Amino acid sequence: MSGDKGGLSYRQAGVDIDAGNRLVDLIKPFVRATRRPGADADIGGFGGVFDLKALGLRDPLLVASNDGVGTKVKLAIDANRHENIGIDLVAMCVNDLVVQGAEPLFFLDYFATGKLIPEHAAKVVEGIAKGCKEAGCALIGGETAEMPGLYAGDDYDLAGFSVGAVERDALLPRSDMKAGDVLLGLPSSGVHSNGYSLVRRIVEKSGMKLDAKAPFDASRTLGEALLQPTRIYVKSVLAAIKAAPGIKALAHITGGGFVDNIPRVLPENTAAKVDLSKIPVLPVFKWLAAEGNVAELEMLRTFNCGIGLIIAADAAKVSDVENALRAAGEKPIRIGDIAAHKGEPVTLFDGKLGLA
Repeated sequence: MSGDKGGLSYRQAGVDIDAGNRLVDLIKPFVRATRRPGADADIGGFGGVFDLKALGLRDPLLVASNDGVGTKVKLAIDANRHENIGIDLVAMCVNDLVVQGAEPLFFLDYFATGKLIPEHAAKVVEGIAKGCKEAGCALIGGETAEMPGLYAGDDYDLAGFSVGAVERDALLPRSDMKAGDVLLGLPSSGVHSNGYSLVRRIVEKSGMKLDAKAPFDASRTLGEALLQPTRIYVKSVLAAIKAAPGIKALAHITGGGFVDNIPRVLPENTAAKVDLSKIPVLPVFKWLAAEGNVAELEMLRTFNCGIGLIIAADAAKVSDVENALRAAGEKPIRIGDIAAHKGEPVTLFDGKLGLA
């Protein structure tokens, strides 16, 4: 049924329903590929359904996490590279679940834009589906919002929400953490998804274009290197937890870096003592520190510097934990230990970062 002659339409106001429907058609194969026990429905309903009974857990707790990718999304837009930013979105959520010992079960995304370009959005969702497959969780729904006037042109933003489950007696961190426990670090893939407002400022200061060769990696452009997706640690860490009972806590090194994230899992009257000389600083961080004249402490509270996940392990069982991690494909590095420290938990540093 048509409206009055000369009347306005939703499309004229900037929202294209047909484009939204086209996007749904484009992403259905990606979503279908993420099915897992408990979730086998197609998208298109008003809500996503997950069957908890399919998990076979004895005394489960649900753990929920939501996050975004910050201004890394602006870098993806500027570089016109949309294929991996969805992996970052999943990683930021599911890594926060696994550090509590939880297996990610399902994921939902929120994509907001000024003007919906189905092909761009489909690339983003394809990346989300890849991340879900890597984490073993199902993509059971999401929301696409076209909001002209709130976002400029075809700019977009992302948010994600994930739920996991863990047996009550396996929830991390454990209550028996103590001085003498060993800290292990798992390598990152790059900057991951934090600190990009500073990264973008440094790129601007350098005068470099995103399509120029990266000064720290001649095999890639600067944009490709800075958009390296966040590592997803879920499967390797869950395998290690199952194989080695010595894991007491895990910390995801996101915003706040080493300074703020490790104390979040420590008990009162303890400190994380980190030997900075053990951190395998990636070339991208050396370039950022030098180009931006960024102080060492600022690097440590903004970036992961080469370590994306930290594990606290029982000193008597740390070798078993290391072996389990290696068997799962990880390369754990002993970076310090937990020490007695009066008062609130803190991170203490020895040595110097290898930023030169």
